[in-house]
Amino acid sequence: MEEPKINPYLVLTLGVLSVSASAIFVKLCTAPSGIIAFYRLFFTVIFMLPLFLKKQHMREMRLITKKDWLFSAVAGILLAFHFILWFESLNYTSVASSTVLVTLQPIFAFVGTFIFFKEKLSFKAISSGIIAVAGSVVISWGDFHISGTALFGDFLALVACAFVTGYLLLGQTVRKRISLITYTFIVYFMSTITLFIYALAAKESIIPRQASDWIYFVLLALFPNLLGHSLFNWTIKWLSASTISMAILFEPVGATILAYLLLNERVVWSQILGGLIVIAGILLFVIDDRKLKIKAEIKSQT
Repeated sequence: MEEPKINPYLVLTLGVLSVSASAIFVKLCTAPSGIIAFYRLFFTVIFMLPLFLKKQHMREMRLITKKDWLFSAVAGILLAFHFILWFESLNYTSVASSTVLVTLQPIFAFVGTFIFFKEKLSFKAISSGIIAVAGSVVISWGDFHISGTALFGDFLALVACAFVTGYLLLGQTVRKRISLITYTFIVYFMSTITLFIYALAAKESIIPRQASDWIYFVLLALFPNLLGHSLFNWTIKWLSASTISMAILFEPVGATILAYLLLNERVVWSQILGGLIVIAGILLFVIDDRKLKIKAEIKSQT
């Protein structure tokens, strides 16, 4: 595999910062969750179309295997329902709680990479994952409720987390054979079709009632998608799904800060402490992951 021209960890950091704004835009939107998700993907596909229509991508389309088409289609469907469930969860619980639960992907990714890819994880990596997850729980400790609507919102966010982990695991396989633009466009297009069908089935109005929603649709497409998920799809070629899932745990930290500044959501001491624990866990994981990769390279050269 060729060496990346840009440090994938730097790209991953930019991606996490971009997706941190997602919950804020959704909170400010008045349209139903399915419609928000549809237009987020629809505008992303429109913006990507000029890049996708280049000759090299058209040639690549003819070379894609049936297996990769299937994996890409399933990844798109999983991404669509991830957005629907996560956006819906924000109607029932806080930004902090929702983003924390939806980014608890290491729990699913550790199991998925071990079962499907036989990817070995050291004791240090698992321990750092537990630390980061514990920090995420601390962030939203004051927002968790054992009953009522908040509990339902928490459940939706957790299921959304499982779906996006499956999307990343499928991408880890396909991205090793398909270029970033081609793979991303296919997945987003499949998601758009899925969300359109969902909107029709749910009998939701395609035209939003508030004109301001159009602005948030475009912002969701530009920042969380084009600068966020697209960058994750770029890094998946060089970094494992579990590594990306660990880094995405930064999202609750950024989202909580933005919610405080833009939505006046209160930030308590537990969220500050939890943010520091999340950062510590992620750093431990990344350091251990890099050490394992260096050892593997040295071993392969001897």
